[in-house]
Amino acid sequence: MSGRADLSWEEAIRLDLSYVENWSLTMNLAIIIRTLATVVRGSSAY
Repeated sequence: MSGRADLSWEEAIRLDLSYVENWSLTMNLAIIIRTLATVVRGSSAY
């Protein structure tokens, strides 16, 4: 994914709803790990 700023409003809402409907501790941990890896690499979402 290239970043939320590149998404249409409808696509952002769809992703938000999907996240809420499929929430899990495992998914949140995966998001945190991917975020930390991105920060350590110094790459951005854009």
